Amino acid sequence: MATDYYAVLGVARDASPEEIKRSYRRLARELHPDVNPDPETQDRFKLVTGAYEVLSDPEKRRMFDLGGDPLSASGGQPGFANFGFGDIMDAFFGGQSRGPRSRVRRGQDAMIRVRIDLADAVHGVSRDITVDTAVSCPTCHGAGTAGDSSPSTCPMCQGRGDIQQVQKSFLGQVMTSRPCPQCQGFGTVISHPCTECGADGRVRTRRTVTVNIPAGVDDGNRMQLTGEGEIGPGGGPAGDLYVEIVVAPHPIFRREGDNLHCSLTLPMTAAALGTSVELETFDGAETIEVSPGAQSGDVINLRGKGVPRLRGGGRGHLHVHLDVQTPTKLDARQEELLRELSRLRSEEHAEIASGHEEPAGFFTRVREAFNGR
Repeated sequence: MATDYYAVLGVARDASPEEIKRSYRRLARELHPDVNPDPETQDRFKLVTGAYEVLSDPEKRRMFDLGGDPLSASGGQPGFANFGFGDIMDAFFGGQSRGPRSRVRRGQDAMIRVRIDLADAVHGVSRDITVDTAVSCPTCHGAGTAGDSSPSTCPMCQGRGDIQQVQKSFLGQVMTSRPCPQCQGFGTVISHPCTECGADGRVRTRRTVTVNIPAGVDDGNRMQLTGEGEIGPGGGPAGDLYVEIVVAPHPIFRREGDNLHCSLTLPMTAAALGTSVELETFDGAETIEVSPGAQSGDVINLRGKGVPRLRGGGRGHLHVHLDVQTPTKLDARQEELLRELSRLRSEEHAEIASGHEEPAGFFTRVREAFNGR
């Protein structure tokens, strides 16, 4: 029967790499030959080491999960044949993966803010923006080398990318590694760097990017432009560009979600008699019909005249809030007419209304006067 490496380490089949590493550390301390030299313990230590060899390697673990045994090529007996002291030190000290690292890496993401008007947020707009990012070096095309030269093998690490050191521990002599200080872990050195980019493979420049801002965006929304960020070192793939939307305040309209709001100021006579007002909206002129006797705080709703919904169909509404103003300065004739109206309405003196019922407002009484009540 095939060995159950999960049972050997005492972990579940969905155990994380960190859980597998912790279990192996614990068992290795208990079973190492320097601590328990008897043959039975040594055999178990080899089994535990083989189990960790399989489960710590994603490819070998996948093979084992599919029913295979990655150690069967060595006779099915796990041990040190394919698993050296470096792997043990990786488990105990979190060692880095061996081998040189690539000079080609993904570039960083970038972000830029774009200021638009409220009208642009309602209808959408296309903008050309200038960004200052890293692009592939036009001279070496990302290679980082001058002319026809190419990177050469690092003389210090001989192309391995790391420097190994032998140290003593309770396990005996063990080997550790660190990135090569001469090539920074690349395994190669560029003796003749490109004079324009200094071996980085990229240069900074300004370029223009077209951004299509959809209708319905709001202040603070971010758009992701894939591959429009910084080119990576060594000519690596570009990161993404994030565009943050800043919507400028509007002198008339304010936005709340998908709805728009505005205030309409009316003189008291227009509010009492009723009137029509033409309001210029983002969709053109709209006629606002004010009914006789309108009061401050009344709201007239224009359905579908708000902001388009960014995710989903339809639009919000435009809410027009009425603000009725009482005149503060009257000439003699105006004052005479208002006093005559006051006498006709028997309103020469103010009355204190009962707290149990709402008193009729002034404009309601004016409307009733014009209606002959």
